[in-house]
Parts: sequence; C-alpha cells; structure tokens
Amino acid sequence: MTKAVDLQALAARIAGGLTGPGGPFEITVEPVLGATIPVFRNRRRSLLELLEDSRALGDRDYLVTADSRLTYAQHYEAAGALAAALAERYGVGKGDRVGILAANTPEWVLTFWAAQRLGAIPVGYNAWWAPQEIAYGIGHTEPKVVIADAKRAALLADSGAQVPVLTMENDLPALTAEFAGQYPTAEVAEEDPACILYTSGTTGRPKGVVHSQRNMVAVSDYHRFTDALAAGFRGLPWDGSPTDRRYLNTSPLFHIASLHNLVIPRLTTGDAVIFHSGGFDAEKILGLIESERITNWAAVPTMASRLLDVDVAQYDLSSLSALSLNTAPSSPALHQRLRERVPVAQVALTTSYGCTESGTAATVATPPDLIANPETVGRPIVGVAIEIRDAEGKVVPDGTEGEICVRSPYVMLGYYNDPAATAASIDENRWLRTGDFGFVSEGRLQMAGRRSDLILRGGENVYPAEIENALDEHPLVRESAVLGVPHEDLGQEVAAIIVVADPDSVTEDELRDHVAQRLAYFKVPARWLITADALPRNATGKVLRRELSLGE
Repeated sequence: MTKAVDLQALAARIAGGLTGPGGPFEITVEPVLGATIPVFRNRRRSLLELLEDSRALGDRDYLVTADSRLTYAQHYEAAGALAAALAERYGVGKGDRVGILAANTPEWVLTFWAAQRLGAIPVGYNAWWAPQEIAYGIGHTEPKVVIADAKRAALLADSGAQVPVLTMENDLPALTAEFAGQYPTAEVAEEDPACILYTSGTTGRPKGVVHSQRNMVAVSDYHRFTDALAAGFRGLPWDGSPTDRRYLNTSPLFHIASLHNLVIPRLTTGDAVIFHSGGFDAEKILGLIESERITNWAAVPTMASRLLDVDVAQYDLSSLSALSLNTAPSSPALHQRLRERVPVAQVALTTSYGCTESGTAATVATPPDLIANPETVGRPIVGVAIEIRDAEGKVVPDGTEGEICVRSPYVMLGYYNDPAATAASIDENRWLRTGDFGFVSEGRLQMAGRRSDLILRGGENVYPAEIENALDEHPLVRESAVLGVPHEDLGQEVAAIIVVADPDSVTEDELRDHVAQRLAYFKVPARWLITADALPRNATGKVLRRELSLGE
C-alpha cells in the first residue's frame, strides 16, 4: 500500500509540473458551450491542424496491413486527393456527412481525414449492421456519399438506401490518382461537429453521437500527456518527438477505442498502427505481435481471455510493453489469469471506464490501482471530473452508490438530430449522465452496473457485474452473464448463463456453492443455463443482454 501511495504522489507531482503554469500541458479554464471547464491552454484548434503537422512525419509507417504499408507522407497526399475528389465530383462541403461503412482498412482512415479537409462530418456506420439497420443509419444522417468496402457496398444495395456509393477497392484508388496533388481546406471552429459514431444499441435504436473538433483534438492531447507523464516516471525529458511504438488495432474503427484513442492520436506521436484483418484468432494475433514487434495493444476483454486458450509461451511477446483492457467490463479473475500467462500483464496491465459519449476513458486503473483494489476502474484522467449522483441529481458521499456523471472537454456535443435525448443526457453545466452506476472510494471509481441491467429482487438491488465477477473466478468458467427474470413473489430472481468448454464438466450445484461462498444469499443465481456457446456481443465486446435467454 505504501508503494502505491508513493507512486500516486509521484504521479501527482509530475502531472503538476506538466499541467501547471508554463508547463507543456498547462490547464486553464474557459467557457465551453455555456459551462466553464478545464482545457489545455496550448492546444490545436482542429483536426486539420493535426493532419497538416503529420506531413513532417514523412516516411514513417502510419497504417500497416498484411499486404500494404502507408507512410504518413503517402497518407497526407492521398487524403488531399480524396478530399478534392469528394468536393469536385460529389459536391461535399462543410457540414455535409460522409458515410463510412467498412471493415478496418487504411481506406477507412483515409476517408475520415479527407472529410476533415472539407469541414465535412465523417459518419462511422457499424460494419456489422444488417441492411435494415444500414437503411436506418443512412436515413438518419443523410450522407452526401458513402464510402464502403465491396462487401458492405452489396449490403447497401440490398438496403434500398438512395445514396452515391464509392468502393474502397476500385473507386478510391482511381479518384486519388486523378486528383493527386490537391489539398483543399476549410475553416472550422472548435465546437463544429467533427465526427458521428453510433452507440452500441444494446437497447433500442442506436443514437448518433456527435463529437466536436475540440473533443477529438483534446483526446489526442490526452494521449500526448500520458506519454509525457510516462517519461517523467522514468526520469526522462519529453519534447514530443516521434516514437517508434507499434499499436495493434483489433477493435472496429467505428468505435472510440480505435478511432479517437488509437488511429487519430498517432498523428501527434508518429507511431504505426497495425491492422488485424478477419475474425479474431488467438494464434494469429500472437503471431502478429511477434512478427510485427507490437508494443501496445488495447484489447477487448473477450479477446484477451481467448489468448489463454492457446500456449502463449510458444510466442515471442517481448516487444509488448503495454496491454490495456477496454470497451467492456473485465473481471479481477481475468486480470490474474493474464498476469500468470502473459508477461507484460505482470507489470503493465491497465483497464479503464468510458463510453462513446465520453469520447475517451473517463477513468484509468494503473497497475498500482489494480493491486490496491482489483475491482476498480481507476481514477479520472487529466481534465475529467467525476460525480456520483442519486436519483434526484444530488452528489452522494464517497462509498455511496449512484449514477456516474462525467464532465470534461472530451464529452460529446450531443446526439445527432435528437435534442430531447441530448438534454436528458447532458445538463446545463455540461455534466454527462452516463446511465452507469458505481461509487468512488479513495479517489478510485468502482462500477456497479447499468441502470437497465439492475435486478430488483424482493426489494434488494442486485447488479449483474458483481455476480459475474464472482462466477469468472471459477476455473472452468470462460464467460458469464447474469440477468433478472420475472418471479411471481420476488418481482425478479437472479439467473445466470455460464459458458464453459464442456457443459458436463460442472454442475449447477457447484456453481451455486461457488457464488454462495463469495456473495450474499440473494445474489446467488436461482436459475442456470450452462452452455458451450459464446455469449452474443456487439462490435465493441459488450454483451447483448436483450438477446440473452435461458432457452426455456
């Protein structure tokens, strides 16, 4: 505990030097959309400024796939040419939406940056959507043009959407060649929309989350700040020079984990992004880490868990210096299994909490945080304020559960064309109501669950996450999901779906006893489904609870 406290004090001292008067990340307060919030004083004002600065990175790798490598210089040229083509051939201008519907490819990223040149708003549609969902997204944001890979272009045709479609495989190479050497620009303000991404849609229709130029530039500055903080811990100077890290990208680009927090910040750090293509395969991922000398991987917990199904020791993972678990909850039991099998997890495993609306992680749990409290999701990152509020919106004391509210320069502008939903989520002082529940203790946030997941059993509030964490400690359990099912007397009772390799290897009684040894009686599931079938998840790794069923 002393060591953790000392490290926290050191972090605070280093951060103070970086963010204090005259520091490279000096923080000031300014009015933002009617509220006064902390912002970085010495900041760029638009994503286009990041793109212009990236030209100096020249021949450094930016986007790498199994069969292609795009340098920063090549990317800069192609983004200019595509922007010119979109403007001259398709009439795209400031404020117009440019749809992107594709798997992770360099062309996805290229389209994003081409739109920034025009002051247009790239819309990242979910590449897993069915034609009906695609039609909804197209109708909702009304893009001037959609750029898609061949597979999704066919789905677009089936959706009946009436919009020009350009294919990444054929149209983009032709257009970038035809309009080479052009670099159109547009004037944008910090509060102008910069991007629209859709929420996971775990319940109801997905909403279009609008992030501003300010939001997305601030996220990149946050990543630069963490680099400076890490240098300070090592006693080294930091001047913002490019580094030689290699980031593995395994999450979809239509999510903030990959777009806002991986691909875009690299233009300010000069690192390479390595794309994994195709479905997740643990052995292919381990081989890619070895062959490409990956240094950083932000993994969905499910992916990290599946690594443990193979012999990790057969692969050279010595290049991997940072491993984080993001986008979905992860249990302390998984953290411990990773520490036992994956060397980097012993010293550099982190986890975080955030949502699409928050723009980036609201909190991050460092290795010392996880040692002090294995269930924490960490402390607020630079620029973020956290409050826990009750049902009336009043701030509750530390240790008391309530709704997690977040305020920062990273928080979204609002939901696209949905002022009612925006007003329900963001108050007049720019506090975001996340809909998630938790509590703060000793400065660290701990999750309880989502309001929509809450089980009301005989007057007791039961949060699935707590029970799932307990279940995940069982050595045979690969993953679990807990839900409430109707009960005539109690209102709801607790049910659990357990995924194991062999359903005959464990009994309900064994699992019931396992939970009973760890949690109160009313949290022990009364109904069970033991299966070898993986849980249904969305593109960001969150369990689709509306699709869960006990199969009765």
